[in-house]
Amino acid sequence: PSVARENVTEMMSSNLTLHRLNTGRECRVNTAVTMLAQYLFRYQGHISAALVVGGVDCTGPSLFTVYPHGSVDQLPYVTMGSGSLAAMAMYEAGYQDNMEKGAAVNLVRAAIQSGIDNDLGSGSNVDITVITMGAVERHRNLDKAQPKYKSKNPLSYAAGTTRFWNEAITKHQILITEGDTMDE
Repeated sequence: PSVARENVTEMMSSNLTLHRLNTGRECRVNTAVTMLAQYLFRYQGHISAALVVGGVDCTGPSLFTVYPHGSVDQLPYVTMGSGSLAAMAMYEAGYQDNMEKGAAVNLVRAAIQSGIDNDLGSGSNVDITVITMGAVERHRNLDKAQPKYKSKNPLSYAAGTTRFWNEAITKHQILITEGDTMDE
């Protein structure tokens, strides 16, 4: 899935660059989302790329989720992936309209951390990208998750610890003859 996601992202980046060069204008976020959704819809979910697309253009800030089958949601906050339920709980508890940048970054940080902590399949680093008109700030490895639970006293058993009462190995012979039916 990550290969599909990376390839689709690279292709969309190329297509948007070509679009920008062709029109002489910066692309709107909605243009990128539409191109991506149409591409994914064409393959009916067989390209396993689920993406969060965000940006700022002449219409203001936008945030979308694009699902592998091409459907799109536009909301003030979005989550995707295996830790998304825990992250969404954090957003629902802490989101307010017109948040200050610092408060918004802290909320996103807490949401990602919650997703990591409550899902064994999630990664371990908190990375945040802040997009404003004319600028992109990437914050890599803001937090490193605690290692997943590891017992201080791992179980170990000496050979022969588990007894069994008896062992029986039997041979079976299967005879197939013509004319036998399974209807009986």
